[in-house]
Amino acid sequence: MKTAEIQDTEQYFPRELSWLSFNLRVLMEAKDTSLPLYERIKFLAIYSSNLNEFFRVRVASIQSLLDMKESNLKTLRFNPEALLNQIYTEVNRQQEEFGRIFRDQILHELRRNHIHLIRGTPIEPAHKKFVGQFFEEEVRAFLHPELLRKNKIVHFLRDGAMYHSVKLRNRPRSRKELLPAELKASSKKRTRYALIQIPTHYFPRFIELPRIGNEYYIMFLDDIIRCNLERIFPGYEVVCCHSIKVNRNADLMIEDEFSGDLVEKIKESLKKRKIGETARFLYDQNMPRSMLTYLRETFGIEERELMMGGTYHNFMDFFNFPNPLSPQLERSPTPPLPRPEMDAHPFMVSAIREQNRILHFPYQSYDYVIRFLNQAAIDPDVEEIWATQYRVASNSAVVTALIRAAQNGKKVTVFVELKARFDEALNLQSARDMEQAGATVIYSIPGLKVHAKVALVLRREDGAHKGYAFLSTGNFNEKTARIYADHGFFTADQVIVQELQELFRYLQNQEYIPRPFERLMVAPFNMRSRFESLISREIAHAKAGGSGKILIKLNNLDDERMIDRLYEASRAGVRITLIIRGMCSLRPGIPGLSEHIRVIRIVDQFLEHARVYYFGNQGNPELYLGSADWMHRNLSRRIEVVFPILDPELAREVMALVDLQLQDNVKATELDRNLRDTPVKLDPVPRIRMQAEAYHRIKAGRLLDAPK
Repeated sequence: MKTAEIQDTEQYFPRELSWLSFNLRVLMEAKDTSLPLYERIKFLAIYSSNLNEFFRVRVASIQSLLDMKESNLKTLRFNPEALLNQIYTEVNRQQEEFGRIFRDQILHELRRNHIHLIRGTPIEPAHKKFVGQFFEEEVRAFLHPELLRKNKIVHFLRDGAMYHSVKLRNRPRSRKELLPAELKASSKKRTRYALIQIPTHYFPRFIELPRIGNEYYIMFLDDIIRCNLERIFPGYEVVCCHSIKVNRNADLMIEDEFSGDLVEKIKESLKKRKIGETARFLYDQNMPRSMLTYLRETFGIEERELMMGGTYHNFMDFFNFPNPLSPQLERSPTPPLPRPEMDAHPFMVSAIREQNRILHFPYQSYDYVIRFLNQAAIDPDVEEIWATQYRVASNSAVVTALIRAAQNGKKVTVFVELKARFDEALNLQSARDMEQAGATVIYSIPGLKVHAKVALVLRREDGAHKGYAFLSTGNFNEKTARIYADHGFFTADQVIVQELQELFRYLQNQEYIPRPFERLMVAPFNMRSRFESLISREIAHAKAGGSGKILIKLNNLDDERMIDRLYEASRAGVRITLIIRGMCSLRPGIPGLSEHIRVIRIVDQFLEHARVYYFGNQGNPELYLGSADWMHRNLSRRIEVVFPILDPELAREVMALVDLQLQDNVKATELDRNLRDTPVKLDPVPRIRMQAEAYHRIKAGRLLDAPK
């Protein structure tokens, strides 16, 4: 499928169009017939969820620029209106592809496996009876229909909620029921419009109907309501019913707040998120124009906010699509694996004291991180625990360990980033829980977002403090650690420990000036300059006739300064390989600019989340891991930590996984200069699917072996 057209003179992909190309790559997984059916359905849900957030954040932000004065618009490097038109064109194109995949492939495969998704009115008498009873006994009490009155009653559409918009006419009474004065008026049928919110906050989106023989039947909650509209509106004739949905601006716009109580601002902003400006008004493409016009005028919807959709919205609900044949049609489980050499030590600190350790999630178990914190919570020699918190799990084992440590009299200090988008409320609650247990909680720094993922345990050993650190490319979240591909690093390197202490002192007090970071790269202090220096060294090697080599793995790349340095390196002959999962504003393969740059994207079972930075250094390579993408916000307006992997054996492990990604010829695609994903051009034999190969090799204890 083609993506949005990019002019050949442009040096950078527009970040929004680049992101849409990534989401298209996600959608293509739903077409992959080699995947189990319910895995393909999951990718439909992921695509829909991603697109939902895209409109709530990115599109809403661009729409806000349309109201800027023309003089201010000149400071932008793009035309907001033109970019929005490109976005809408691309999204419409992708939505059409989504519909084709769903209708022509997914529904067909479900039927082939005796699973029927009923759309509309059920045919079987047993199903009709069930739907009627389920509606009356379960659903009806949770419906609150509203008759719309334009310009008289102000109605509000909740962000992300689905509604039925219903067109009604007065049902005519018999002539015997009418008074003489009513006879003349009875010939006119008055049209009314009504709204019903589909109560997916109370019920599953998909309802299983009675099985008939070996056939299974599932129905949208939407249609159960639609089939019973006459009961909801007695006295009216239902003319038609079409679904609508609104996405609202969900960007809290608080990253640059420099005054006031930030916690209170977060609380207030969370309330306002539900009533933010409209970013997208999604409507059924079969809706009559008269109904759409009425809704537009009633809710004050701008023409630019309209987006045509299908009969059903919120396909993210397919995450919970019932599988009556489970575990058939699903991916075989890949339980996290143990790390035997770490299990040989009953205490984590002894394992870390012996040597640095590394874990590769989700292939290996996150339990070692929880064990590290739990043991620190009860260790009588542990005096202090420091940690950052960005996105934690609900009922978090990490937070529980920190609470237990505080209750046991340890000095626990946790920096909680409240500006983690869509996790603000959870972070706020976990912070309150830790405070109540006696931990010291440091809240968000105005103007900076703390994205680093680090923890530090200080023990009293031989009369002195000894530090043990955990640094990661991913969050302190034991649930996402089962689906996000990340690296976690344990170390007792006292240089790293001391530099982390410097960082935590700064987080406590931004007037404190930390000593220079030598081993760690810490944004916004030295990270950008260190990366630029490492690139410059590869340029110097290439210009001297050597073999300049750079390999960078990121979630997103859109910082133009860093992109320009990579272009400079490419022009000097440095061979550059980028593994970029999401947005990539760099255009590869342009003669005289980026012909030595290759961009690879991998979308598979696990979300590729690790950031890896490799610099060849003429045969003496340097390898770093960390939390930072190469985006302006990460390098300039966030606290990020990147750490070196100095142990040769651990570096070989990381690079073995990276090399597998470069050999992947099943799930890897290559991004071309026109923003298209094309299959990698590698020898098709053997077929290597990186994530499956990595799991099997780690399980067999042969990660460093060459693939068979």
